[in-house]
Amino acid sequence: MGGLGSEPNPLRVAVVGSGPAAFYVTEDLFKRLGSGVKVDMYERLPTPFGLVRFGVAPDHQKIKTVTRVFEKAAANPGFRFFGNVDIGSDIDLATLRRHYHQICFATGAQTDRRLGVPGEDLERSHAATEFVAWYNGHPDFRDRSFDLSVERVAVVGVGNVAVDVARILCRTMEELEATDIADYALEALEQSRVREVFVVGRRGPAQAAFTNPEIRELGNMPGADLIIPEDEAVLDPLSESDLAGTEDRDLKKKIDIIQSFAGRAPAGKPRRLTLRFLVSPVELIANEAGQVGGMRLVRNRLRRADDGRLRPVATEETEVLPVELVFRSVGYHGVPVVDLPFDQKAGIIPNQAGRVMNGGTPANGLYVSGWIKRGPSGVIGTNKPDAKETVACMQEDMVAGATLDPPEADAGTIEDLLRTRGIRAVSYADWRKLDELEIERGQSAGRPRVKFTDVEETLAQLDR
Repeated sequence: MGGLGSEPNPLRVAVVGSGPAAFYVTEDLFKRLGSGVKVDMYERLPTPFGLVRFGVAPDHQKIKTVTRVFEKAAANPGFRFFGNVDIGSDIDLATLRRHYHQICFATGAQTDRRLGVPGEDLERSHAATEFVAWYNGHPDFRDRSFDLSVERVAVVGVGNVAVDVARILCRTMEELEATDIADYALEALEQSRVREVFVVGRRGPAQAAFTNPEIRELGNMPGADLIIPEDEAVLDPLSESDLAGTEDRDLKKKIDIIQSFAGRAPAGKPRRLTLRFLVSPVELIANEAGQVGGMRLVRNRLRRADDGRLRPVATEETEVLPVELVFRSVGYHGVPVVDLPFDQKAGIIPNQAGRVMNGGTPANGLYVSGWIKRGPSGVIGTNKPDAKETVACMQEDMVAGATLDPPEADAGTIEDLLRTRGIRAVSYADWRKLDELEIERGQSAGRPRVKFTDVEETLAQLDR
């Protein structure tokens, strides 16, 4: 028998998660080791692709075509998908250690950061992540409800997720009907009485995290006028100085786009989307029913921090926005994985270049990739170099003999285990069947797909 990582003696790897980070790790393992590696991917839900399926906005179908890259990795004969299997309850880490030489966690950042202001937990105050998961048909969020009978909404944050939420609230029904938005969300948005959406950012235009295509899209929506107060689009002296000294052409273009929209006269479209800068929420104000009835904002100025970055500092100037529904979108946060170390403040599993660290020592055979490794930053493609860094460590450790020594590394043993535990694992072939069914369901309605959003219904489709 050859050494570990050869065809007769393959490296057996468990990848936990099935989003971009997980698939980029899988892809790179196959590129490096070919038939010398076998990858089993575990996903708690019956369907793969994580953030691409449940995070990318339904009106951005082009971004979702990245799954074609993932499908190539899934077509490798050394790949197996185990959907509907929860690592932590169905199978624990100790069990994985008995079956695999290496285990890589690519579980993302699944919760939201809080604002930390009074009134944050009032009725009609929500995490934007929940709203995104709801309209994208995530099984865990399909039964959530959001009061769209109000007329004014605030979205706190100026990243792409905040912009996605604002855009979905401002889309016309004709636009939404051409997407794969969840059926129940489509029905709810059809009844929406929302007429004004405010997107508020604590820093200035030069620090806004949204991308240029996102802001350009906001300014050209058929159903909503984009309003940017002219005084808030002007750069403060510190930002002006930074912009003059940078070679970042995208940033300069972003400022040009924002300032070209600022002060533009409304065209009388059905909705208004107002983009605010240098303001922070300091309180959500309750109405008589104990629901959100307003948001108190403080105006900020920027100062240079010790690390060189520009930070917002509150002034004494405040105002009240008369909003009745709030979505906070100030960042994602990772959640702990059972039996692994966790940095609560950073929201990541402590690691060095992808090797899980237990104190100052690498945890043998355990790795991370994606947002659970580095925090919630970057776009889908950012996960590719991140995955390569992790896989390089995995290969290095394999060559050095620093892997787990699993007593049950045979390919069939994990399937036997799941069967004896009564777990209905979803294979990749099963997913292909579901994929075809969803696309079929969409064709009659002129939509890309109509998603299955209930786990029991999904499994019933497979077992008919």
